[in-house]
Amino acid sequence: MKNKLLLIGLFIANFLSYHFNSLAGDSKKDTVFTGIYVTGVHGIDFKQKEYTIDFWLWLKYKNKDFDFIQNLEIPQAKSISKSFSTVDTSNGVYLLLKLQCVMKDSWKIGNFPFDRQKLRLSIENSQFDSRSLIFAPDTLGQHYDRRFMLSGWNIDSFNITMGNRVYETGFGDPGLAKPHTEYSNFKVAIVLNRAAMGLFWKIFLGMYVAFLIAYTCFYIHADGIDSRFGLSVGSLFAVIGNKYIIDSSLPESTSFTLVDTLHGLTLFFIFAVITCTAYALKLVKQGRIKDANKFDMIAAQTLLVIYVGLNIYFIHDAVS
Repeated sequence: MKNKLLLIGLFIANFLSYHFNSLAGDSKKDTVFTGIYVTGVHGIDFKQKEYTIDFWLWLKYKNKDFDFIQNLEIPQAKSISKSFSTVDTSNGVYLLLKLQCVMKDSWKIGNFPFDRQKLRLSIENSQFDSRSLIFAPDTLGQHYDRRFMLSGWNIDSFNITMGNRVYETGFGDPGLAKPHTEYSNFKVAIVLNRAAMGLFWKIFLGMYVAFLIAYTCFYIHADGIDSRFGLSVGSLFAVIGNKYIIDSSLPESTSFTLVDTLHGLTLFFIFAVITCTAYALKLVKQGRIKDANKFDMIAAQTLLVIYVGLNIYFIHDAVS
């Protein structure tokens, strides 16, 4: 009986010890109330995979050791410029910063120019991990200036979340059971979509004009071989040149994008025009001029309807 009571007493003691240690560990954490107000997003560079963001950032906390002026870390930032900062320590710590960051990001160009992009920004303390510091959002008021809208872009959503970022390393700390460290972070996600119809015609107009030039071959007399082949081959090179110009402003992509699809489609149909021209020439050589003219009219209408229909399908799919 005494042994049973002793075991029960030890169990209760261990339970209380674990419980109070957990509470003590939680009490060491300090909450950093964080707010952000974005004043501008600009410099979106697809080729360099970067963008520039200007914002006000404020942090309110009690532990003065956090020192966010020195320990503020913004992962994925290529450069950070601080134009203003002020600190009030009369009641805890209140820190206000005006920052400009050039951020790295990956762009989704599969539906360019009808693309939808997600800009990401996160904030951490480089010295204190999640055992000592956690972020909490200051949600009062707006988080961005509605007048900062980028030309040609619309804001779908602006979300603020908190979480932990896991680093699969202990940073040399021998007290950790496994190489695993978590840092609390403050995350901002801005989802943009492009109002792209004007840009679409700007970059693809040359391609469509090249196709129409090749298409007019059907309305040149079938025995005008030099004119028909000359226009078609010239259009072929014009489309290839247009594609290289667009690709020069976009990052490399291993997937087939809308740009690739429309240019590939146009090249195929110009090749179809050349093939039809060759067949019409063969009919002329056989003395079947009426058959050649009839074939030209049928081929012209068929190719045009299929080409326009496929363009509408692929563009609608990208927009939606």
